[in-house]
Amino acid sequence: MTVLVVSGTGTEIGKTVVTAAVAAASQDRRVAVLKPAQTGLAPGEPGDAAEVARLAGAHVTAVELARFPEPLAPETAARRAGLPPVRPYEIAEAAQKLATEHDLVLVEGAGGLLVRYDGEGSTLADAARLLAAPVLVVAPAGLGTLNATALTAEALRTRGLECPGVVVGSMPADADLASRCNLDDLPVAAGAPLLGVLPAGAGSLGPADFRAGAASWLAPELGGHRRPG
Repeated sequence: MTVLVVSGTGTEIGKTVVTAAVAAASQDRRVAVLKPAQTGLAPGEPGDAAEVARLAGAHVTAVELARFPEPLAPETAARRAGLPPVRPYEIAEAAQKLATEHDLVLVEGAGGLLVRYDGEGSTLADAARLLAAPVLVVAPAGLGTLNATALTAEALRTRGLECPGVVVGSMPADADLASRCNLDDLPVAAGAPLLGVLPAGAGSLGPADFRAGAASWLAPELGGHRRPG
């Protein structure tokens, strides 16, 4: 698995922290994280790729292809800024180049799987298809996540894309009934195994504590040692 695309069922559900955890659990590998389109930040502000590198460690190379100042979908943000959008082939070319110099390339999308990147309606799924890369799905823990996860998984299947599994991006310490039940039900909705559960607030940990905990949050398929249950 040289290139792994990290998408999700929506925005603000923990994709960046999950990406950082996968990178942190790969300390013995050269890792690159690619953020095709960073929105909602001014020039000079640290973006998601930089945050992954900060949390995961010095073995991570952070790359950002484009930045748009307004916190909108990539296509909308690019259009309003009068800047060229990011095309799927550009994402694929950048990831392929990084793959020649790194053992693992993590491509973190913006928002959900089918968010538009350009005026033609291209999405992260189109880039994943060009790369023939699997797509890890990040999902929230609570009520409503099963439907969104099932829709994302169905969109991947109809495009011939592999989903190696689903990761819960933020699990509250005092999880409610729905969140607890969803640990059993998410694999059914996704048609793929549960490969990780990150505790709420993981991204607020100091880098050393984050790296120490990352492997315990992820299944062996993602470099960790978490077991089902």
